[in-house]
This record gives sequence, C-alpha cells and structure tokens, in this order.
Amino acid sequence: MEKTEANQSSQDRCEEGILKRSPFQLIMNQIQRKKSSVEKGKHQCSSGTRFFRGLHTEKSDGESKKESEGAEISNSRPDNQNEEQAPHVADKPPHLISKTNTTSGMWNVKQFMQKLGKKPNSKNMDLNNCALDATDLLELVAVLPFLPELEELNLSWNDFVGGVLKPLVLRLHHVSKLKILQLKNCKLTAEDVTSLGEALETIPHLEELDLSWNNNIGGKLSLLTKRFQTGCKIKILKFTDCNLTAKDGESLARVLNVIHDLEVLDISINRNIGCSMKSIAQELKNVPVLKELNLHMCGLKQDGLQCLAQVIPLLSSLQELNLSSNKNIGVSSNYLFSRLRFLPKLKSVIVSSCSLGEDSFASLAETALHLPELEILDLSWNKCVGGNLKLLLEALKLATEIRTLRLSSCNLVAEDLTLLALEVQAGHLAKLQKLDLSYNDSVSDEGWATFFQGITALKELSELDVSLRPSSCRDCGMWFSKLLTDLSKLPAFTEMGMQRWALPESHQRQLESFNQDAKRNVHFDY
Repeated sequence: MEKTEANQSSQDRCEEGILKRSPFQLIMNQIQRKKSSVEKGKHQCSSGTRFFRGLHTEKSDGESKKESEGAEISNSRPDNQNEEQAPHVADKPPHLISKTNTTSGMWNVKQFMQKLGKKPNSKNMDLNNCALDATDLLELVAVLPFLPELEELNLSWNDFVGGVLKPLVLRLHHVSKLKILQLKNCKLTAEDVTSLGEALETIPHLEELDLSWNNNIGGKLSLLTKRFQTGCKIKILKFTDCNLTAKDGESLARVLNVIHDLEVLDISINRNIGCSMKSIAQELKNVPVLKELNLHMCGLKQDGLQCLAQVIPLLSSLQELNLSSNKNIGVSSNYLFSRLRFLPKLKSVIVSSCSLGEDSFASLAETALHLPELEILDLSWNKCVGGNLKLLLEALKLATEIRTLRLSSCNLVAEDLTLLALEVQAGHLAKLQKLDLSYNDSVSDEGWATFFQGITALKELSELDVSLRPSSCRDCGMWFSKLLTDLSKLPAFTEMGMQRWALPESHQRQLESFNQDAKRNVHFDY
C-alpha cells in the first residue's frame, strides 16, 4: 500500500512539473490517473527491442541484451509505473537522460504514434487533424525529449491545442533542430501566441511557421513578431485568414527588417490588413530573396498599391504573385502591372476578381510579353477580358512555358475562342496542362465547336473545364461526340468539367463507356 502511494505521489509531482502554470493542470492530471490498463493494453508494442529508424543506435551485444531484458521488465510492469517514467524524464536535460530512460522513451514515442494511427518518424511528427485531447498533449510533452532529431511538427486542425500550448512550447528546447512548425486552425489564444514567441530562441533553426486560420491572432501578432531576432532563419511565414488588423500589419512590417531570408509571405484573406500595406510594401526591400507573395483578399488600398509598385523592381527573385479579390487593383493597376516586367523569374500571376478595366488588362497583356518564364496566368472573373482576348494573344505566343490558363467567368465570346483555337493549332500553347473556360455562357455553340476542333494540339492537357453558370442549362451541340474522340487522343488527360450541360441518354452512354473503350481513367464532372 505504501509503495503504491509513493508511486502515485511521484507521478503527481512529475505531472505538476510538466504542467506548471497550465490552466488545465488539474483536468490533465485526473485524465492521466484514470487511464485504464485495458486501454493501454490495446496499444502494447509487439517488441520492446525494436524501434523506428533514426532513433536506433548501434550497441554492443551486451548492451543490447541488457536493454532487451530491461524492456521486457518494463512491459511486465503495471501501466501506471510505465507511464510514470517518461514524464519524470521530460524535465531532465538531455545529457542527464540515461540509456535505460532513452530506451523507455523511444518505446513511448512508438506507442504514442501508433495510438494515433501514425507511423513513427524521428524527423517528422505529423499529428494533423488527430482530434488531440488533454491526455494526448500530456503524452506529447513527455516524449519530446526523445526526439532530438525532429525537424517537422504539425499540430494543425486540433482545436484542443488552443489555450494549452504553453506546456508544449516550454519543451521545444528538446527539439532545437526543428525547422517546420505548423499550427493551422488550432484556436490559438493570446497566451499561446505569447508563449510561442518566448520559445522562438529555443528553436533557432526554424524556417517555416504557419499559423493560418487562427482568428484570435488578430490584433495580437506583435506578441509573436517582437520576438524575432536579427539573423533568424525564417523562410516561410503564413497567416492566412487570421483576422489580422492594420496594427498587425505594422508589426509585420517591422519584423521584415530582421528576417532577410524570407522566401514566402502569405497574409491572404485578411481584409483589414490592406490599410497597413503601405508600411509592409516599404519594408519588402529588406527581403530581396522573396519568391512568393500572397495578398489574396487583403483589402488593398490605392496608396498601398502605389508603394507595392515602387518596390517591385527590388524583388527580382519573386516567382509567385497573388493579388486576387482586391477590387481596387482594377482602377489603379496600370503602373503596377507595367512594373512586373522587372521580375524576370515570375512564374505565376493571379489577378482573378480584381475588377480589371480594358486599360489595366491591356497593360497586363503588354507586360506578359516580358515574362518568359510565366507558367500560371489567372484572369478569372474579370469581365473586361471578353471580346478583348486578342490583346493577350501576342503574349501567349511567347509564353512557351505556360502550364495553367484560367479564364473563368470572363464574358468570353465566340471570337475569343476562335482566336484562342488558332494559337493552339499553331503550337503556341504546347505545354498547357490546365485550361479553365467555365462560366462563359456568352460563347455560342459555334464558338465551342470551333475551339474543340483544334484541341488535339494540346498534347499535355490534363484538365479542361467548360462548365456553365449555376443558373444555366444548355444542350450539348454537335461537337460533343467529336470532342470525346479527340480527348481519347490526349494521353495526359484526366478531368473534364461539364456541369449544367444537358446530356441526352445517348451522350451519357458515351461518357460511361469512354474509359473502357479508350482504356483510360478520365473523370467527367457533369
């Protein structure tokens, strides 16, 4: 009886050490104590002497024998005694952890991952969308000391993480080689952000931090960014849909002075940050190696766009630019688009739903002539393209690397598709893989028929979407059977969007037999 009480007392002290200052301390301790041995038994390791690759070290025969015997003894103990050891070790510095404790710890890592249906990996711990609870977080804290080589940790889409992140980040010094930390959609709180900021100095090799879809970060980003130090190795920062404010934008602008190696900045779907885009744009000169800038739906203002245009020539490494869903671009983008010609490495330009006018579209089309490496061009939901696609055709002739072209809901007319078909037949879009022509109900049957006649020239085409608007319904023209015959000649083709095209029974039978007849696996969405 005295021994049992002593063991329980020791366990309590260890857990308190781990969860000190945690708001969920008592709840976690109760859950830990009440774990039944039956539940634990379901996850017993098949062998106590086999560990996953990366944590195993070579040993002499004598050492292996001793550790094997120690593991068998450990497996024979009551569950509460096995659990006791890992939390106790978690508070010890790595150099004080004995070989016996290391063996037990590695066994606990394997047990923990298997319980969550994951394969153990010494460098990558992916716990994305695992419905983690208090007990799981406690066990994760306990096993971190036995993962010294860990480089990637993903806890995204686990709601319970929010509000109880502190005990975990206090142990991040055990995984000082960590390079990637993902905490997307974890309902992080201000306290979580503060704790994470304080822990940054313990993970000096961190290169990627993704806190996207944590709405409570809004207004509190400075709690994190003020902890970034000059010389930090951050290359990727993502704050998608975090409810960021103009104040957060100012904080982000200041941190650009110290993260000179930044390659990816994603602050998309933060509608209020546009008010501080002028400050952010002015500081972008401090990140000359920036490759990807995502400003989708950021509420960009004209003053911010003007400053962004001025800094563009300094971003010579930029490869991807997303300005979509910013309506002000349509009335103030002429100067912005003309400056894009100074970005010779630009591969992706996304300006969908930007309310472009004819002048801004013409400016973009002219600039495209100077983008030889362009692979992705998205002009969707800009009505001005309809009837004016000819302005872009000269650029498409030179865009020999173009892989994706999106012209959804652009008010295209038959003439546009006729001209596009001529470029296709001339071989100017030979590497095109994805073509989106959906929601262009204004194209006549003759226009569709003309375009489809030359589709066999797109030898690398894999996806084509010609779906109609949700409120529409049209009968397929005489082009349907010919189109199926031509698609069978495209070896890479895998998906066809045809929503709201009315297919008679005979056409439906053709679709159903297409894959069998052509020995293909094409998905038809209709």
